[in-house]
Amino acid sequence: MTVVPANMPIPGHIDPVPVPRPITAREDGRLDLLGLPRKQIADLFEDAGLDKKQARLRAKQVWHWIYHRGVSEFEAMTDIAKTMRPWLAERFVIARPEIVEAQHSSDGTRKWLLRTADNHDYEMVFIPDADRGTLCVSSQVGCTLNCRFCHTGTMRLVRNLTPGEIVGQVMLARDALGEWPRGNEPARRMDDLGDESESDYTADGRLLTNIVMMGMGEPLYNFDNVRDALSIVMDGEGLALSKRRITLSTSGVVPMMERCGQEIGVNLAVSLHAVSKDVRDEIVPINRKYGIEELLQACADYPGASNARRITFEYVMLKDRNDSDEDARELVRLLRKYDLPAKVNLIPFNPWPGAPYECSTPERIRAFSNIVFEGGISAPVRTPRGRDIDAACGQLKTAAEKKSRAELDRIEAEKQAALG
Repeated sequence: MTVVPANMPIPGHIDPVPVPRPITAREDGRLDLLGLPRKQIADLFEDAGLDKKQARLRAKQVWHWIYHRGVSEFEAMTDIAKTMRPWLAERFVIARPEIVEAQHSSDGTRKWLLRTADNHDYEMVFIPDADRGTLCVSSQVGCTLNCRFCHTGTMRLVRNLTPGEIVGQVMLARDALGEWPRGNEPARRMDDLGDESESDYTADGRLLTNIVMMGMGEPLYNFDNVRDALSIVMDGEGLALSKRRITLSTSGVVPMMERCGQEIGVNLAVSLHAVSKDVRDEIVPINRKYGIEELLQACADYPGASNARRITFEYVMLKDRNDSDEDARELVRLLRKYDLPAKVNLIPFNPWPGAPYECSTPERIRAFSNIVFEGGISAPVRTPRGRDIDAACGQLKTAAEKKSRAELDRIEAEKQAALG
């Protein structure tokens, strides 16, 4: 049985066009189980020769070992018969993304450069705080939105990440943080703190408490794969992270926002960054397709949004472009107009070589924040993290050469021609 990923968008200025894009099969012919639903794993086992009842049992056992124990070798699955383990290992694999490079910032932030089985690079970032640890997860290799303040936006979109490659980032983080049960230690939900408070979490304990889909790519342009990956992350028998601890960030793919609320149900963050059409058209080009008013109406209609689950509006502070007192007052007016349960994250611009903007001064950022606060809306200033390893917001971009879809097709055609 061949596992075919969902359609992916090819690079486009605003609206990608869905086209089939197969993922390169493993050279050893084995099928990767990571990121697949339990039923599909059972179906694969049945297709490989097990009877239906045994296939369901083995799928349940393997699922537990993958997501509760962090095991990636069938030989370690001690409640599966010794004779069955080689049978599984010959046909299936539980892969992790390849780690090309791991960097540590002076402030404790970690960044990993990862590589897919078909040799494409992407990044993930872990940000520790006193009361939480947040994993910033990528959804695509590259990005198609061309947001001018964002270094990732200067990359071409290569392809969507599969559910396994998205879930694999969480697995790798838990590997690195030593958060899998050891020996007879019982597995526990990632959001089950018992009598502990979040402040009891330390670098030597269970750090990964939150996930943000804010890494490379636009999650809503890879909707099916992101949804399927997060369903495993939130599954009580999977990684069991509560949806209240997961935030998905979008630049404003309005047609997909309602589906996101209905089918995924996580917290929503919106990359707003400007309050006028002209400036947002420049900074976030998708605004030319889905304008500010349309975007804010979609936010007002977002399923599950409430004062207890506010929508976060990301606002990068760019000197002399979007940081005036008038901009702050207009931001308050717009959020009040749509009666949005909102919080505004003010993000000091993180520079990168060749960036067309400068960061607003600390005094200007404070003045902007004060105006929004006085308007009754929370507007904290995000502390930049991981700047020294280019892991801060808007800085993610792999150093590897990026090739367009057409270039990849040409290279593949040349390979096939050479093979005769």
